[in-house]
Amino acid sequence: MDDRTHMLRAIRLARQGQGYVEPNPMVGCVIVQGDRIVGQGMHQKYGAAHAEVNALLAAGKQARGATVYVTLEPCVHFGKTPPCADALIAAGVKRVVIGCPDPVDAHAGGEAKLREAGIDVDIGVCATECADLIAPFTKVVQRKMPWVIAKWAATIDGQIATRTGDSQWISGEKSRRIVHQLRARVDAVIVGVGTALADDPKLTARRVKLRRVARRVVIDPRLRLEEESMLLRTMDLAPLTVAVAPATLKSKKVKVQRLRDRGAEVVSVKRRTGRARQLDLPALLKHLQKKHNATNVLVEGGSVTHGALFDQKMVDELLVFVGPLVLGDGEARPPVDYGRSVPRMAQARHMKLVNVRRVGEDVMMRYLPD
Repeated sequence: MDDRTHMLRAIRLARQGQGYVEPNPMVGCVIVQGDRIVGQGMHQKYGAAHAEVNALLAAGKQARGATVYVTLEPCVHFGKTPPCADALIAAGVKRVVIGCPDPVDAHAGGEAKLREAGIDVDIGVCATECADLIAPFTKVVQRKMPWVIAKWAATIDGQIATRTGDSQWISGEKSRRIVHQLRARVDAVIVGVGTALADDPKLTARRVKLRRVARRVVIDPRLRLEEESMLLRTMDLAPLTVAVAPATLKSKKVKVQRLRDRGAEVVSVKRRTGRARQLDLPALLKHLQKKHNATNVLVEGGSVTHGALFDQKMVDELLVFVGPLVLGDGEARPPVDYGRSVPRMAQARHMKLVNVRRVGEDVMMRYLPD
């Protein structure tokens, strides 16, 4: 098997690890002696052994003189675990094939250290796939903002709700279970106040294994959230943040205090210049990362929230579930509303389709910005 085949196997291993959860990149490692795989491993959770160490443990003495395929440049720093570059050198490996360099300067340097030890090093095999693997981690360390996954369920004719706001249910039970699994892996779930008022959701992960309790976040410039909403009545299940405009923080002091007394975080987020109805989403995302260590968020908003996300170029990944329904109503609600006219198709935002999957009677599609 060639280098690319082994690296793709390492990528598949990495995806079996921590997923979207921990503040570390997904990493996979495969050790090959001749044409035989003698060890493999992935980074399973924050603070645990790295992929290279797990693979070396599996390979044992067979690692000596072997070729190592690892999706990310081996680290050289002492953190929760010792440097992986040192472990590879001590094991006596002959060659290391690296998918992509480490985006953190303090962690980088593994390639050079391996070369200095006389190990053959090749870098850039499956570089695009490996960069995609660590994209959420890269965004956090370089931009101090969490990875943003937008999600919606739409009918075949592209609507997310009827003209009255009814949306339950467009997608089937299997698709909804996938969404609950995703909620159980992210740090925050964001909706607009329109969705909170129309659906009165809990936004919690139910009937799935919890990897993390996601903070619920409501974008609510004028603080219209009902005080008896399910979000406030279930504060014991998950924390809640309500993002309001600065003027609202002053004009509704009493309501703000009542929400805070119940344990909700009410945070002021400036309005976006030239877009009076939009809050500055980068500012909100930076707040979630800085104060709550959010490395990834799931946005389940309605048309206006998704419109603001796309308008402010904050979508890193898009999941679309298409259910087997046709509304045929020109006044039904679309997934995205910019709040302004887009007269030419050339002005549309282009997305790159990276995966299509059948889920029961639904179709799930995953897109990345092009």
